[in-house]
Amino acid sequence: MQPYSDTTLSPEDTTAAHLSIQQVSKVFPGQSRWLDKLQRRTSADFVAIADIDLDITPNTFVSIIGPSGCGKSTLLNIMAGLSTPTSGVVMVNGRPITGPGPDRGVIFQNYALMPWMTVAQNIRFAVETVYPKLPRAEQKAIVHEYITLVGLQGAERKHPHELSGGMRQRVGIARALAIKPQILLMDEPFGALDALTRGFLQDEIERIWEQQRQTVILITHSIEEALLLSDRIVMMTRGPAARVAQVLDVPFSRPRKRETLDQHPAYHALKAAMEQHLSYETRAVEESRVRTRR
Repeated sequence: MQPYSDTTLSPEDTTAAHLSIQQVSKVFPGQSRWLDKLQRRTSADFVAIADIDLDITPNTFVSIIGPSGCGKSTLLNIMAGLSTPTSGVVMVNGRPITGPGPDRGVIFQNYALMPWMTVAQNIRFAVETVYPKLPRAEQKAIVHEYITLVGLQGAERKHPHELSGGMRQRVGIARALAIKPQILLMDEPFGALDALTRGFLQDEIERIWEQQRQTVILITHSIEEALLLSDRIVMMTRGPAARVAQVLDVPFSRPRKRETLDQHPAYHALKAAMEQHLSYETRAVEESRVRTRR
């Protein structure tokens, strides 16, 4: 975790944020290997995403879904401040994002824990980095609060290699939430987990979001996951130059129960629309690959 330049925030400042993505594009320049340079040729630039416009209101849970390679993670990295757009701007509460900041917490698919630190130390490191002037006792209280929130009592002194995948992701969730961000960014956080653990953590995220009510952006490949958790679902086209194809409003009341969610009148229509979109975009990707091989 990188140190943040702005450490003046208070951990009590937890107002959810308004995030605005305006005409954002990301182009990765073509590269020339040494043989290409001798032959005076270079690979073409790659346009990952193009002209993305998206307005995310406070306290909203938004999922972004699309075929593999459509730039979902690229867009999330720009929102996190880990990457800069080639053109356009991303703004939080009217201020452009210029890098990582304590107003945004990130949960990665691969956990990204420090292996030499215990559960409590991993979480405490995040709190100390963002709130270095906070008294030690208050930092410790925050760590305890979020260990309890994600159900890791008793595992405080364990190292990541002693934990299951689900428990490691709980540490990642607790670490991201412990800095009390206004926006929570999740990059397929359950993609590497088995189905039972994934379902359990989805329910945990739903429970935690009901308590915290932050602005959340989730990258996912799962239609069911998006429908269970989201207020809005952003469907992206295939890459290169991926764009926003459609934004679906999810009208299900909260709190939600997966066992009864499919009984809502709109559930099957929304699911069918998402399946049709992903099938069309994925088929187009595969057909393009076949043409390229010929």
